[in-house]
Amino acid sequence: MSDLQKQVQEAADRLVESGAERGLQVAVYQDGVQIVDVVAGVADPETGRPVTAGTPFYNFSIGKGATSAVAHVLAERGLFGYDTPVAELWPEFARHGKERVTVRHVLSHTAGVPGVPLDTTPEDACDWGKMVAALEDAELWWEPGTKMGYHAYTFGYLVGEIVRRVTGKPISQVLREDVAGPLGVADELYFGMPEQEHARLARLEDAPMDMSAWGEMPEDLPMLKAGPMTLMPNAALGNRPDYLSADIPAGGKTSARAIARMYAALLGEVDGVRLITPERLREVTAVAASGADEVFGMPSAWGLGFNIGRPGSTPEQTPTVFGVGGAGGSTAWADTATGTTFALTKNRLTNDFAAAELISGIVTSR
Repeated sequence: MSDLQKQVQEAADRLVESGAERGLQVAVYQDGVQIVDVVAGVADPETGRPVTAGTPFYNFSIGKGATSAVAHVLAERGLFGYDTPVAELWPEFARHGKERVTVRHVLSHTAGVPGVPLDTTPEDACDWGKMVAALEDAELWWEPGTKMGYHAYTFGYLVGEIVRRVTGKPISQVLREDVAGPLGVADELYFGMPEQEHARLARLEDAPMDMSAWGEMPEDLPMLKAGPMTLMPNAALGNRPDYLSADIPAGGKTSARAIARMYAALLGEVDGVRLITPERLREVTAVAASGADEVFGMPSAWGLGFNIGRPGSTPEQTPTVFGVGGAGGSTAWADTATGTTFALTKNRLTNDFAAAELISGIVTSR
């Protein structure tokens, strides 16, 4: 056992023993080879089923990394360019002045359609046709490309419908055939997950939240106009069988090793599989939009489909890191400077990235 594997295992065990976490996985790849494979705790507190390296977790926004990877693989094949207008691929999207929105705007969260209708129910979110129709009817919040704001739910449907229009297939099928399958992780990395597979998933639970911060939020906060509270990420939502079966590519179901492997195949070769060229990797990971997020208010920087910067640091401090973290504290990222990819998945939903910051600190300081 390597020293790094031992250090990460000890840290993960401590997090579970302290009660801070219930069950988690950590995977690290270096230059296409997995060098850390850690599990700790239980996947299902009711049965005591332990977490294994192959246990998939429903991770809210981590799935956006896989959504983006699918888009880049298809762009690599010439099915569209980043500056292709979305309406050229999906004509109905052009309504209400959206004909100027490009694939680049969608991937960099500058498209100007960050919100779903405020009467959207969880059942609606599982209905692809209904969500696509809502996007076709959506009005712009800003002129495309002029501002940046996190498209929390709409990102997945926007990219997913672009994928469907150019391939004729749902994005879950394209993920399986063109990304997860070739990498050997088709049974650990999903958007829509077949119901017969749900028993393998970790069960989510909510960590006690300090709600005082919510009480002070102004009622006109743009975040509250971007979607209803019924779609705010929590354990009940992430454990719903319809949510787990549906294609909602703003999130995904994955093990840490599967998503870390996918990032490794964006950086370079993994067992002979490379998802994109070095030239495309450079374009994808260059800052495409940065500044104050129009929806959530925090400063952020986006490449094409990926946040720039590691959780717990600024884009300026870690400009070579790209990835997507998720509500609940799971995260996955890659570093073009070091050839390292990192993923931490967990089933206790916290309102911070404390576990990921602690363990990624061990990995990056070696």
